[in-house]
Amino acid sequence: MSDTPGRTAKTAVTPPTHTTPPARFSHGLRKGNLLQVAGQVGFLPTGPGRPPAPAGPTLREQTAQTLANVGAVLTEGGASWEDVVMVRVYLTDTAHFAEFNELYDAHLAECLADGSAPPARTTVYVGLPAGLLVEIDALAVLG
Repeated sequence: MSDTPGRTAKTAVTPPTHTTPPARFSHGLRKGNLLQVAGQVGFLPTGPGRPPAPAGPTLREQTAQTLANVGAVLTEGGASWEDVVMVRVYLTDTAHFAEFNELYDAHLAECLADGSAPPARTTVYVGLPAGLLVEIDALAVLG
């Protein structure tokens, strides 16, 4: 963090359900009224010293856990899905697009019950570590 006058400090955001990342990054980073949630995958919560494991082999299981993991970072950073302005989705298979959309739409219908506009979204196809099917990051603006 920087204490330079006129500069807003950056604060790492790590929910208690998340383990230390495998590389040098924060699960979330807050600066002023911005909260960037790093790419989250469908790992189940785990304790210190225990390796993370995927929620299951299916897109449905991994998407549900990935959205929960994004939500945990949002909550820890003082935000909610209503504050999210941009979501980036990374899928490993183009055949998963329609199923993912159904799961994502149902999740947002629950989280945006106030009728607010859904966030902007980009979806791309990538390679992820073995067994992982989806990764999601989000940008939230608070206040």
